[in-house]
Amino acid sequence: MRAFARLAVLSATAVAGLAIASPAFAHVSVQPEGTAAKGGYATVNVKVPNERADASTVKVEVTFPADHPLASVMPQAVPGWNIAVTRTKLAKPLTLHGKSITEAVSKVTWTATDKGIQPGYFQKFPLSLGQLPEDADELVLKALQTYSSKEVVRWIEPSEEGQEEPEHPAPVLRLSAATDDHHGTATATPAPKTPKAPAGEGHGAESAEGHDGDGHGTERWLGIGGMVLGAAGLVTALITSRRRGDA
Repeated sequence: MRAFARLAVLSATAVAGLAIASPAFAHVSVQPEGTAAKGGYATVNVKVPNERADASTVKVEVTFPADHPLASVMPQAVPGWNIAVTRTKLAKPLTLHGKSITEAVSKVTWTATDKGIQPGYFQKFPLSLGQLPEDADELVLKALQTYSSKEVVRWIEPSEEGQEEPEHPAPVLRLSAATDDHHGTATATPAPKTPKAPAGEGHGAESAEGHDGDGHGTERWLGIGGMVLGAAGLVTALITSRRRGDA
């Protein structure tokens, strides 16, 4: 019976350990709604999960690449968050729809006015971007995530092809081929409408459970599979030990 009790404790501890480790697969990411075609416009979501059990995310900063400046970056209002858009003067002006653009958005900052992103939840921050570059396959949007504990997580590490993913990879927006024959004149995605927050609405964050739009579904299922296999092995050991004790 003592052996049975010890194995039961080990089983519970192993499953709990796997459950705690699962959120480590979640990263700050950026995903388009539909496609993000070269030379066109796109609406994208910056997805920010809370990876801490004892603090809320209260600030998110996303920096845009200086080598591929975007003339238009329009954030959508998010209930419970203030938004600040930082613009920087360009060394070389851009031409957009026949007009010379001398400034581009270099950073967007969201600051919580309420509880922020609480443990166990994530938040999407929508952005309308354009005109996307024609000479790049991706845009790296570095991000800083600040918690209520004053901890700052820097999602800025580059991901190298063929190498292991870094601990804090920078969000990457993959660009697809242009959708028409006119360079840089793909049909624009309209800027998202600002929604009215219903009365009594909370901080706007969504539960991390049941959502998997950030491309990390494979890792999550692997973690769940490991939990199932580990639990099955420990149950088998329990049964074997009990039979030996009865014999």
